[in-house]
Amino acid sequence: MNSPSAVTPPAPDWSNTAVGDPAAWPASLRLTVDILLNSPQAMLLMWGAQQIMIYNSAYAELIGLPSLRAPGGNVPSMQPSAWSWNSGALAEARAGRSLSYRGASLPVWRSSRMEQQSLDLYYTPIRDDSGVAGVLCTLAPAPIAPLADSATPLRLLVVEDNADARYLVCETLRALGHEVEDVAAGEDALPLLATRHFDVLFTDVSLPGMSGVELARHARQKTPELALLFASGYGDELTRHLDFPSQSLQKPYDIEDLQAVLEKIAAKLHAP
Repeated sequence: MNSPSAVTPPAPDWSNTAVGDPAAWPASLRLTVDILLNSPQAMLLMWGAQQIMIYNSAYAELIGLPSLRAPGGNVPSMQPSAWSWNSGALAEARAGRSLSYRGASLPVWRSSRMEQQSLDLYYTPIRDDSGVAGVLCTLAPAPIAPLADSATPLRLLVVEDNADARYLVCETLRALGHEVEDVAAGEDALPLLATRHFDVLFTDVSLPGMSGVELARHARQKTPELALLFASGYGDELTRHLDFPSQSLQKPYDIEDLQAVLEKIAAKLHAP
């Protein structure tokens, strides 16, 4: 009885792409593309001074943009978020250094809209005879670490006017083991703060109507023991000189940053 033979997928037609005839490729490009196209892990390659993008089906599925069709092979009209989210990462890899980032928040396309997803990113320089000619990025969904067994869940009120951002941060907090309620405006938060117990007020600084800072000041006057955590695209520039204690996260923040701040808050709240 003959054993079944593996079916080799057809080689991509590179004739209409910017990388041209594979016969003229350097060995490092041929090897990298072979690994990329046969890997179940999401991979994206930036090649040459033109910044030609080559990617596999796993990357196209992860990012979710309807226009993405592996294997690519052209210069995109807009930089993929794996590069644009952190120019320093690309510069380091082009200088010949491998590096990784855990829990980076990148936009992906889900259910006909953009969402932020936490990803682990690994950057590898690819060399040819003249030096670093490309950078390979491997992407993987970041695992969410639950609370340690000894940790106590926090009760948080999240105030964020962007519905997508509010949903994502609340689901992340719940995955971390915390109890969460959420509203879209400071005015909606006031009745909850007056009638329910929360350990942490986690609010965007820029809100329509009552600002996050105004909300926090009002909440602090009513409940002095309430911990205050701000999220802002300006870091702590708008909150560093406040007349009450608070913590700040700069958007976009990653899960590790959020978890670290909450651990500090929990340790202070539950200190003997």
